[in-house]
Amino acid sequence: MKEKNITNAAKTRNAAVWKVLAAGFGWGIIGVFSRPLSGAGLDAVQITFTRSLIVAVGMAVFLLLTDKSQFRIHWKDIWMFLGSGLLSIVFFNICYFLTIDKATLAAASILLYTAPCFVLLMSAVLFHEKITGQKIAALFLAFAGCVLVSGFSGGQMGVGAVLTGIGSGVGYALYSIFGSIALKKYKPLTVIFYTFLIASVGIIPFSHVQEIPALLHGRPMAWISMLALGIVSTFLPFLLYTDGLRELEAGKASVLAFAEPMVATIAGIVIFREVLHVQNALGILLIFLAILLLNLPAPHRPRLPRHYQA
Repeated sequence: MKEKNITNAAKTRNAAVWKVLAAGFGWGIIGVFSRPLSGAGLDAVQITFTRSLIVAVGMAVFLLLTDKSQFRIHWKDIWMFLGSGLLSIVFFNICYFLTIDKATLAAASILLYTAPCFVLLMSAVLFHEKITGQKIAALFLAFAGCVLVSGFSGGQMGVGAVLTGIGSGVGYALYSIFGSIALKKYKPLTVIFYTFLIASVGIIPFSHVQEIPALLHGRPMAWISMLALGIVSTFLPFLLYTDGLRELEAGKASVLAFAEPMVATIAGIVIFREVLHVQNALGILLIFLAILLLNLPAPHRPRLPRHYQA
């Protein structure tokens, strides 16, 4: 019976790994849908608002039709969703956009992907997850790969850009932390709904909502891109990542999500005919090696999902 449980646990864990990798793929093709919106005149904050609102409204309709019970939360737990919605989604986006204004996109991307470092540290303190040599090695490979994929070549950055860039990494990391906490009491759909409901409301003061309909008027492809961004590159990835968090350690899931910049680079080459340089190819290889390393069999007994642990 114990062997059967271990086998089932391994299958469940492998499924969780693929869910997180699929989430990274969904996030990695954001540019495919966001570029038409940028071309229509929407700024990054407005794009974040629209994608958050689409997820919140879509989830509300889905839950109304399928399972209204998932709307129920204890008000004493609202802090979890304030954390995932405001401290994570809104905070990291605003910090990220401020960094983009002050530094190169490549530098902003690298600072954003300090997130797994913070997840590993926070998880060790809050959840007592072990910081193993395997995790550190995978994190180093993935971060080095991200630097190469982005094409970052150095340059002077102001203190403000560095601080907001690191802030974006902290905010990005907080979704794994608050998401893991919320999943102990609520289902993934509930977590996603309240996260994006609070995020869409919280970002309104920064988004100039009244300008969006006029910017999209007469642009059917922009409307289609907006819906695709909300569903394909926001709702589905967050659903898969949140569901994967139920079976994976937060630190490990965050490193697996490094698949995002790798997919973004490949999408740029295939769809937008961007040039692949040697350093980009090496970066993709390092990220791929990090994912493989992180999923090598552990030398000790298999780690069971939380519901199998004593």
